[in-house]
Amino acid sequence: MSCTLENKAIIVTGAGQGIGEATAQLAASLGASVLINDIDAEAAARVATAINERGSGRAHAHAADISLWSSGQALVDACLKRFGRMDGLVNNAGLFRIAPLLESSEADFTTTMAVNLIGAASCAQAAAAHMLERKSGAIVNIVSGAQCGMTGLGAYGASKGALASLTYSWALELANTGVRLNAVSPMANTQMAHKTREYLSALSIPLPDTVPPASANAPVICYFLSDASAAIHGQVVRIDGGVLALMTHPAIIAPVLQRESWTVDAVAKAFASNLAERQQKLGVVQVELAR
Repeated sequence: MSCTLENKAIIVTGAGQGIGEATAQLAASLGASVLINDIDAEAAARVATAINERGSGRAHAHAADISLWSSGQALVDACLKRFGRMDGLVNNAGLFRIAPLLESSEADFTTTMAVNLIGAASCAQAAAAHMLERKSGAIVNIVSGAQCGMTGLGAYGASKGALASLTYSWALELANTGVRLNAVSPMANTQMAHKTREYLSALSIPLPDTVPPASANAPVICYFLSDASAAIHGQVVRIDGGVLALMTHPAIIAPVLQRESWTVDAVAKAFASNLAERQQKLGVVQVELAR
């Protein structure tokens, strides 16, 4: 099946730069009409103008702060008013703060969650309500490898891990409705990547020599927006340059240990004899699962 986005209208949040801009550009080139959302009105207008001047696809800028719950419905209404339909949502907008545990502030967590989690939830709720009426549509949440744990990125990683968790829950709720929901965990040479590299380099933490451009992530996102991905639902997909992979869902690791009841001593013996050596690695790692 072709990955065309002809006759589809797509909302991309945080599309004024980086992965959001690259996704909007590619979606438009595949025939989509794209609502360009960003808190920066000038950035949104710049991206929309570039798409419209190119002549492939259509775009309209809609500046809004998605940390406000009302913005989700406002985005859907704007898309319907401008393009007459709404077929897809990319929850890409994100706020990024670097701070280790002992230096994190209440504001770091509050503002990060407001954009990355609550804002995404607002947009998803409004989009899903419209899509369920039509029994068709696709939502793509942009998460992050930071959800697996990265030094200094606790608040950001927590917000993205929570969004991944919402992906699993919402996908269960939307099963067999015609509305699909997946998530993409990207890697890109963006402002976030630059800040992370500077921070981790100062701590002598090794990093990859090269980071893929933002445009390298757009194809998998646009695939999930297309009808070609009709059979894919509730998945988190990692794209890192030439690497494309599924990420594991949270799960209970087998084999489990079982007895009628557990005492403190019994738990201690279980770890000493079995579980301690089966501890899972931290960070973004690859594991092989039995089929």
